[in-house]
Amino acid sequence: MTVDFSSARWRKSSRSTEEENSTCVEVADLGVAVGVRDSKNPHGPKLALTPSQWHAFATQIKKGRLDLP
Repeated sequence: MTVDFSSARWRKSSRSTEEENSTCVEVADLGVAVGVRDSKNPHGPKLALTPSQWHAFATQIKKGRLDLP
């Protein structure tokens, strides 16, 4: 899937902090995909997930299955 990120409107959770060392991701609704990037490196790599992939990812996060030890 080829995705154009040039017009993406990135946002992060309202629960994220503005601390320099915070570990946050930003997401963008791209229509056919959901864009994901590291908020500390906005010009770095970006992921494009299908809506079903995003849903599965978010579900795993909410269940705590991706928490770091």
